[in-house]
Amino acid sequence: ELGLMESIPYLDRPPSPLEFYREWVSPNKPCIIQNAISHWPALKKWTSAYLREVVGAKVVSVAVTPNGYADAVFQDRFVMPEERQMPFMDFLDIVEKKVISPNVFYVQKQCSNLTKEFPELICDVQPDIPWMSEALGKKPDAVNFWLGESAAVTSLHKDHYENLYCVIYGEKHFLLHPPSDRPFIPYELYQPATYQVSEDGSFEVVDEKSADKVPWIPLDPLNPNLEQYPEYAQAKPLQCTVKAGEMLYLPSLWFHHVRQSHGCIAVNYWYDMEYDLKYSYYQLLDSLTKAMEVL
Repeated sequence: ELGLMESIPYLDRPPSPLEFYREWVSPNKPCIIQNAISHWPALKKWTSAYLREVVGAKVVSVAVTPNGYADAVFQDRFVMPEERQMPFMDFLDIVEKKVISPNVFYVQKQCSNLTKEFPELICDVQPDIPWMSEALGKKPDAVNFWLGESAAVTSLHKDHYENLYCVIYGEKHFLLHPPSDRPFIPYELYQPATYQVSEDGSFEVVDEKSADKVPWIPLDPLNPNLEQYPEYAQAKPLQCTVKAGEMLYLPSLWFHHVRQSHGCIAVNYWYDMEYDLKYSYYQLLDSLTKAMEVL
């Protein structure tokens, strides 16, 4: 059934908890929900001037890369960004191009940074999504704040979370694969490394020598190398754009690649997935795929 989806369906209102669990969470199907966050003050308030006033000179964590790809394969390494501590207003100067930098900056720290680094902004959104919390019987593990440049791209990956991704300003462009596409999506093991700034201001890739190798997807789904990864031709990506005021339900274990408009602002809620039959099915599919690669 997942393989037959040709587009991401839209809901014109937030569902009831029971409806959402039955129709979307249980069958592991994505959807875009309209009018679910239209009451949030953030939709009107979160201008650059407002963020400068409320967050201002506070030092926050910003991911900095030379190419816009954080947590991605580069030069046969799994390279993580430089996590730079800087005043939020200096970051906004770069996003607004008041200060020109050759590098790419992105507030994207995924450790519930909205509650930990930007608590001043929680009152403009919500600490959780009530109908989702009721549907799952739990609160979110993390609430994350995202703001960055259009050059910042999230490489193809999956998460063990039920994800409600809410766009406040701008647009997010998602490319999605259902878990059933796992046999066609390549994984390889990579030495983990981190971008570090050298004395002349350029970046160098420094290995995390004591860390275990990281399994990651080397393929760019927007420009796949089908000579190197011919199986990917059998995958069926879905693409959608989530606009300001809309919410994407991204089910657990769905592969996703994300781009954005410049200065896009978003908040997402991560609810831990249930390790039930769906998870067991995915583990079986993953194991069979690895076994076939060995043969």
